[in-house]
Amino acid sequence: MSGVERKRNVLNVKQKLEILQKLDNGESASTDAEDVLNEGNKISLSAALQSVETLLDYMGQRGFDYGDITAVRKICADIRQEMNKLQKQRRVTNFLKH
Repeated sequence: MSGVERKRNVLNVKQKLEILQKLDNGESASTDAEDVLNEGNKISLSAALQSVETLLDYMGQRGFDYGDITAVRKICADIRQEMNKLQKQRRVTNFLKH
């Protein structure tokens, strides 16, 4: 796969700000983010983790409810767990190949 480029769809800064503003106003922004991200390939786990960590920082700065922050931390933990699982699978696969 070394010569293959993969298209990654991530939210640009303007899209992120629009979604955060909607969240600030109490609106749901999940479908907006899903629409942008689902236009092409799935977002990578590392990009997802970075976005969720950015959201967590924002929530901390804006004084969001502890329960909401805890829920976002759980999402971070779930993404890290999935990343570790995939890394372990790659190690096993690479070991068996050699």
